[in-house]
Amino acid sequence: MPITPTPKIWMNGELVDWDKAQVHVLTHTLHYGTGVFEGIRAYATADGPSIFRLTEHIKRLFESAKILGFSIPYTVDELVQATKDTVASTGLDSCYVRPLAYLGYGEMGLNTLPCSTEVAIACWPWGALLGDEAVTKGVRMKISSWTRHDHNTMPPAAKTVGNYVNSSLAKVEALKAGYDEAIMLAPNGLVAECTGENIFVARHGKLLTPPLSAGALEGITQSTVGALAKDLGFEVQVDNIARSDLYIADEAFVCGTAAEVSSINSIDDREIPCPGPMTLAMSEAYLATVRRENPKYLDWCELTI
Repeated sequence: MPITPTPKIWMNGELVDWDKAQVHVLTHTLHYGTGVFEGIRAYATADGPSIFRLTEHIKRLFESAKILGFSIPYTVDELVQATKDTVASTGLDSCYVRPLAYLGYGEMGLNTLPCSTEVAIACWPWGALLGDEAVTKGVRMKISSWTRHDHNTMPPAAKTVGNYVNSSLAKVEALKAGYDEAIMLAPNGLVAECTGENIFVARHGKLLTPPLSAGALEGITQSTVGALAKDLGFEVQVDNIARSDLYIADEAFVCGTAAEVSSINSIDDREIPCPGPMTLAMSEAYLATVRRENPKYLDWCELTI
């Protein structure tokens, strides 16, 4: 989706004009992919813009950096406040938020130890990643020919810039073949996740989602869905999912900050019942929660003021 500019981007401690938020062509992360990022959403609520699970996202940013072996020169609280300031500067009721910590200009080569760490936070209007009708009409999926990273190749637990080359290859392959999204398998052939979303499969009245050991990112939306599903009385199980399990699913959906909750209508041209009742219930509960309409989870919704 194209990006609509907003007035300011937070860079290294200050809000700068959108067009002036620039980096040098020899910025280390541009060459080697050793940066980490998050995807966060702010939603319009009756109390003003609210950023969903902001603190958890920023904590995961720090965890990703730790996995890669570099430090972020701010505290979690400082970046939480910086994110709120950036969202407030846009004047938008709702937006997508992208914090990025990257290794900057001044050092080149594979040794990252001497590199400085830079941090930027940008936000802009962005609709549902897989389309506004993805809940009711569903999306067409294919199993990717590209395998999800092994834990000792590229750490899938880190939301790393370079890791998403793998996801991009799978996404473009799926789009060129006429599908909306790809499902990626782990090196052992079990289901890991999609290119930018976690996946849930309904079988025999239970919701299944792959474990972290299969190469799935520990999704914040995934954990939100898990909590809300239990509130709705659905049994949720973290367990291995085989490719064949996908084909005979009673229903299936993906979830992520950008995609929210989106139905799956087919996988490798095998039709999946869509939209399923569990998926519709999950989508409704999720949207109510992010909009501060679920009193149980108000602490997940951080107001910008």
